[in-house]
Amino acid sequence: MSRPPSEFVPSGRLIAATAVTALVASAALALATPATISVDGQRLASDVPPVTTPAGAYLPLRAVAEAAGAQTTFDTATGEIVVRRGTDVLTMHAGSTAATMNGHTVALGHAPFTVHGRTMVAGATVAAALGSTVRFDAKHSRVIVRTPGVVVAGAADDEP
Repeated sequence: MSRPPSEFVPSGRLIAATAVTALVASAALALATPATISVDGQRLASDVPPVTTPAGAYLPLRAVAEAAGAQTTFDTATGEIVVRRGTDVLTMHAGSTAATMNGHTVALGHAPFTVHGRTMVAGATVAAALGSTVRFDAKHSRVIVRTPGVVVAGAADDEP
């Protein structure tokens, strides 16, 4: 009995190869350790881990900002996200690269997005909002945030 040409039936070999590939990918994800975050030498506990890519890391904004001494607010009616640290104020919206820093329009390199109800922002956005340095150490799967003027015990002053 022949099948019409429009009907595709995968071979047993293709099904087995797909199953093995899915199993290997699932095992790799299950065994992967999410990246950690440290702010000024202290490991940060967050209910949402950083999202890492080869290009960098996206951090849970509120957790990082508050650990660095900033305040964050979110207006549910407008979707406006505000980060205040000292006299600096960064205002942005999820999904938009347009933002304002101290009243001046700035373009973010990557739009903020949400993961499990948490706003995630690129490390460069955190650095701009907090006046900090942010470094993603892919080898050790960690993000290091240092704020100016904070002395980290045991770390050289120029270490991120």
